[in-house]
Amino acid sequence: MPSSLPDSSAEEESNYFNNYPPPKALKNHEALTRAFIERHVESNRRVVLVTSGGTTVPLENQTVRFVDNFSAGTRGATSAEYFLEAGYAVIFLHRQFSLLPYSRHYSHSTNCFLDFMDERPSPSDHGPIVVRSEYQDEMREVLRKYRYAKQNNLLLLLPFTTVTEYLFELRALANLMRPLGANALFYLAAAVSDFFIPRDRMAEHKIQSSEVPVIDGDVYTGLHEDEPHSGSKKLVVDLDPVPKFLHRLVYGWAPEKSMIVSFKLETDPSILVYKARTSLQRYSHHLVIGNLLSTRKWEVVFVTPDPPGERWIRVPKSKRSKSISGVEDQVGLAESKPLVDSGDEVTQLQLGDTRAASGGVGGAAQARKGIEIESIIIPELVKMHSEMIEKANRPRS
Repeated sequence: MPSSLPDSSAEEESNYFNNYPPPKALKNHEALTRAFIERHVESNRRVVLVTSGGTTVPLENQTVRFVDNFSAGTRGATSAEYFLEAGYAVIFLHRQFSLLPYSRHYSHSTNCFLDFMDERPSPSDHGPIVVRSEYQDEMREVLRKYRYAKQNNLLLLLPFTTVTEYLFELRALANLMRPLGANALFYLAAAVSDFFIPRDRMAEHKIQSSEVPVIDGDVYTGLHEDEPHSGSKKLVVDLDPVPKFLHRLVYGWAPEKSMIVSFKLETDPSILVYKARTSLQRYSHHLVIGNLLSTRKWEVVFVTPDPPGERWIRVPKSKRSKSISGVEDQVGLAESKPLVDSGDEVTQLQLGDTRAASGGVGGAAQARKGIEIESIIIPELVKMHSEMIEKANRPRS
């Protein structure tokens, strides 16, 4: 890796961040993160920064309208749970109101959360609220894992909304993680917007959907209008590319010898591996996890700089969860060699331990829904990270 950054890269960073005020919550988030990291540096625990959810691009300074990404935060929230099971402390940088570790089992359910609850009969008509008997075991298991993570200060939740807030947070958190050295892992699962409107070109007020007549210098509100205005206008949005700060993370912000993992989501199978390889070559990080929109719950590809360079991870066909948006026929289409998806033999990486085989977090109930692919992804990442740490700690000859 280059030891220094080109001047243009540093200038690009300066121009972008100087154009925006820091998020209001940034100082508080920095204080929480500093204390969190100090605790785990002292105990020599590994810490992973998981980014999750979509990023908004405001169209106005006083934001009413914005452009958004496709992401509910499922990959990030699920992965965070498996990192916690693997012994990591997790900084969970997430889109506000997206899915969270543990609560995702209920907040993203087709049932209303209240369907899991019941009222125990009581003479006073004020009986205690209880979990319905058929959900007791599942909810107890999730609750215990959540409480263990919180009581042992293993999970730090930090929200963001806009792409600019996300980038401010990522830069600050990466710098704070420097004392971790090789024990730091970056798992960049957030869907970062590729385009934005620079602040100096952004409308101050809500963009109107029709022409607004002006009377006596004041903006007309529509009251007492003799003839309602029927005209409308097109909205043409001129977006600039968001600067690619992944190289800044690799070469400048992140701790030396830390592991950096990014994601590449595509809809066209023919370009997925190519785009993942291009990203890896451009930014010189350690792993790109590629996935297709239509098969993301069942397969991903690990693209690394070392041979074999392309490794596919798939949930066996008999253990796949149902997916409304998934397309079974597209499994294997992005692979460079033909795949016959006939059954369990298509899994290139073996299911790790009994947690993965039973569906991981959520136990028996999750097993009925199918195996979560994150239960295979995370153990593989842990192995890779362990090898990097061992290499980093090896005495130089």
